[in-house]
Amino acid sequence: MANFRFLLQRLVRAHSSFQLGSGYATNIRPSSLSSMNGIFRVPLIYKSIPGAQAISSTGTSLHIVVHMPALSPTMDQGNIVKWRKKEGDKIDVGDVICEIETDKATLEFESLEEGYLAKIITPEGSKDVRVGQPIAITVEDLDEIKDISAETLNGFKVKEEKPVQDVEPKEQEVNSHQTNISRFSPSAKLLIAEHGIDVSSLKASGPRGTLLKGDVLALIKVRGGSQQTSQSSDKKTSTSVHAFKQTAASSSSSETLSRITFAYEDLQNSQIRKVIAKRLLESKQNTPHFYLSSDVILDPLLSFRTELREQHNVKVSVNDIVIKAVALALRNVPEANAYWSDEKGETTISRSIDISIAVATEKGLMTPIIRNADEKTLSTISSEVKELAERARNGKLKPEQFQGGTFSISNLGMFPVDHFCAIINPPQACILAVGRGNKVVEPIKDIDGIEKPVVVTKMSLKLSADHRVIDAEIGGKFLGALSSNFSDLRRLLL
Repeated sequence: MANFRFLLQRLVRAHSSFQLGSGYATNIRPSSLSSMNGIFRVPLIYKSIPGAQAISSTGTSLHIVVHMPALSPTMDQGNIVKWRKKEGDKIDVGDVICEIETDKATLEFESLEEGYLAKIITPEGSKDVRVGQPIAITVEDLDEIKDISAETLNGFKVKEEKPVQDVEPKEQEVNSHQTNISRFSPSAKLLIAEHGIDVSSLKASGPRGTLLKGDVLALIKVRGGSQQTSQSSDKKTSTSVHAFKQTAASSSSSETLSRITFAYEDLQNSQIRKVIAKRLLESKQNTPHFYLSSDVILDPLLSFRTELREQHNVKVSVNDIVIKAVALALRNVPEANAYWSDEKGETTISRSIDISIAVATEKGLMTPIIRNADEKTLSTISSEVKELAERARNGKLKPEQFQGGTFSISNLGMFPVDHFCAIINPPQACILAVGRGNKVVEPIKDIDGIEKPVVVTKMSLKLSADHRVIDAEIGGKFLGALSSNFSDLRRLLL
């Protein structure tokens, strides 16, 4: 067995020398970590992850550098939420090594092979770790952990970003010798300018040398409030004024200080919210939105829902019925079930009808998908919606459960929202905004053809569409088919 392993190492060494050239590691074996549907694999010889490499110290021992994986197509950075394994722990097949917060959900990083976690390079709680950045080192044998040298680890330390030019260059050069501050939070800037605090007397406690509001408040408290801060600012006014180009002001009462202290609060964005902000901004800037609205009478739907519950013991929500009605309308008007292809410069019609439903979570808006919604029964749709919504709120959605929808629905009917316009979720071409039902008086013709005032429940539907894909005619046909499904709900059972 030892001879076979030695021969295998020699073959791999020859292959790596040919693939990677001189100056690269000579002792290489395939990584013990794999990726599929949230499980990451790093085939180091072929460098599928940029910068992936194997390193070795003395002897024939081999250390594998594990990099931050790309767990979704749109992921370019992530957060290390929690390390499930500690340094020195045995890694078996299927073990969860750590939890990574991506731009869509929090996914588990699993192993498909055995090994040992030798060193954690990126600690738990690290934010905005770029894809391809080293996060850990693994070894095959436990005895190889001691061979990892300090020089090896220093080579993989994360380089800090260049300081943001919040102060003028000359002043920043002076202060760099006196303080560890490389950037300032907005609240900290306001407090420093308000109280005339000398920047060199502050010490940053935030990540990458960020001065936080709490750092400034701590100094104010130590100096005995606003009066002492004002005295300090008189001695070093020129420094703070030059740094922020604002007139230093001092507070004369503790009431003013209290009002300033609690006027602002910095909230850190999750990876999901960062991506949502970026994608929606791109959508509004690059997608030519146009809007079509229609009101539908909701009473037949409410009666149908009551009948299912009382006679067939089938409990479905209004949203479940809306999903089914939209899916059948898309089947009748397939031109609305399409997207714009930037590569081809033309419209592509989707073969399947996959409805994305907007679900609000603590980390942001998620859009789990009901696949082939036109082919599923109401009870099946209802059970899938409940399961997907629960997984979305717990951050446990799998990539295939939120990627690749063809049409979106955003329903705010549970809130006092009559109607609203939703932003298209690229690359989709349409999103339907659903408001709440309102009772209104409508003239309805009876069997004799005489109009009489009748109280009915109406619900507002507003379609946001990509004008590159859908014109007013196609949008009108889709809303017409959707209105027909609401007026005759027997269509949903066909």
